[in-house]
Amino acid sequence: MAEIERESMEYDVVIVGAGPAGLAAAIRLKQLDADLEVVVLEKGSEVGAHILSGAVLDPCGLDALIPDWKERGAPLDVPVRKDNFYILGEAGQMRVPNWPMPPLMNNHGNYVVSMGNVCRWMAQQAEELGVEIFPGMACSELVHGENGEVRGVVAGEFGRAQDGTPGPNYEPGMELLGKYVFLAEGVRGSLSKQVIARYDLSAGKEPQKYGIGMKEIWEIDPEKHREGTITHTMGWPLGRNAGGGSFIYHASDNQLFIGFVVHLNYANPYLYPYMEFQRFKHHPMVADLLKGGKRVAYGARAISEGGFQSMPKMVAPGVALLGCSVGMVNVPRIKGNHNAMLSGKAAAEAAHAAIRAGRAGDELADYETDVRSGPIGRDLRKVRNVKPMWSKWGLLPSLALGGLDMWMNTANMTFFGTMSHGKTDAEATEPADRHKPIAYPRPDGKLSFDRLTNVAFSFTNHDENQPSHLKLKDPAVPVTVGLAKYAGPSQRYCPAGVYEFVQEEGQEPRFVINFQNCVHCKTCDIKDPPQNINWTTPQGGDGPNYPNM
Repeated sequence: MAEIERESMEYDVVIVGAGPAGLAAAIRLKQLDADLEVVVLEKGSEVGAHILSGAVLDPCGLDALIPDWKERGAPLDVPVRKDNFYILGEAGQMRVPNWPMPPLMNNHGNYVVSMGNVCRWMAQQAEELGVEIFPGMACSELVHGENGEVRGVVAGEFGRAQDGTPGPNYEPGMELLGKYVFLAEGVRGSLSKQVIARYDLSAGKEPQKYGIGMKEIWEIDPEKHREGTITHTMGWPLGRNAGGGSFIYHASDNQLFIGFVVHLNYANPYLYPYMEFQRFKHHPMVADLLKGGKRVAYGARAISEGGFQSMPKMVAPGVALLGCSVGMVNVPRIKGNHNAMLSGKAAAEAAHAAIRAGRAGDELADYETDVRSGPIGRDLRKVRNVKPMWSKWGLLPSLALGGLDMWMNTANMTFFGTMSHGKTDAEATEPADRHKPIAYPRPDGKLSFDRLTNVAFSFTNHDENQPSHLKLKDPAVPVTVGLAKYAGPSQRYCPAGVYEFVQEEGQEPRFVINFQNCVHCKTCDIKDPPQNINWTTPQGGDGPNYPNM
């Protein structure tokens, strides 16, 4: 095929992703120099359309970036008033008191927020400063310079036919070039993955670890609503099958943010994370809260959980990785948005200094130093052993030892050094013949719902005439390996029902990809045991359209 000719536009900094990291970087760049040309490219149909987070927000990132955010009307309206933590059994619960928990676990001063709405507000702040923001612009390729540096991205390509060739309404998109490119794509970003591989940025680091987070928004009975109350649980229904837990946040307007996280290093391929979430809602404590309410939204997203020891090198020539493209979630706090904002601020300051010094296309080493030795590194270093402890020793020992380690790290001491993670989440999956299938109750349509019904509440949509953005390295592997050896885990680990095995009478099983259902969680790219599925970006504007996740 002939090489595609594209027009190009030059900027000082090109930012991929209008999440908290990318928008923080854009805002800080323009604060430092109003004359800098800054562009933010967002694959969602609007800013916030692809943002999904719990979320209880630590405002320290906003404090550092926009100190007068309250006066500017930031949508942080629900301060945390009560903080509960329970260990669940099938029929009851035990509350864990707050007093033995280390100070970093205290949620006083934090806010229950919709991060989608926070990002919409941040985009307004950025645009007022002169940042150009283009939603509906998926970035499908990196552009490299003569010396191998990242020079820019290809954005806005539309109209490829199902076979990948340009269709009748094909638009080639544009090359947006910059002195520096910031990748703020979130967890397991498609371009970030390419950069990490090309420049070997994970060399000497622990493998990144992940969870799958699923969330519903409910409107509940006003008599049961307690604005500002947050609850976290561990234990049932996961038991020993997997690590994870739930969050229940009372937001404004009688809304409840309820979600469930399953760590993706589980061994049993019969585990069905989505159904664990649905089963959780039938616990008596949760069912009573939801009774009389209605679900109004659903979504899912992978979460980076590897922490301090899993963060790859963050810079390569011409490019920097921000926020969850690196993995900056504080796992015991279940918070990463504050670190994403701080990383955007740090990257912007490093790029501004470099541009002022006449540099371009080199490594922003000062950014890496700031992240590892500054507030982000201090935040993550204290909790670096919680995730590996949980993976190695299970729930109760890790609660005790992890709490001890966090207390000691508060005083810059530890018995444990820095623990390793070992296997990737894909490698942790064991063959099906080592495990028994798990029987899940059927959804009742009141508290629990089948996947396809719930996916409709993510408002996801993809043009079915485009190529599938879920690429198979070998089309035979899902059946010959995935189904034969692992009982087809893709049909269970996907929270949107994208993958299924169809067997017609007298025929061999077929692997079917319903890419229109995809909510861009990236779980398949992470958990597929043979690593045969590659998540790439679809055309811009496609995917979920979350209202206020």
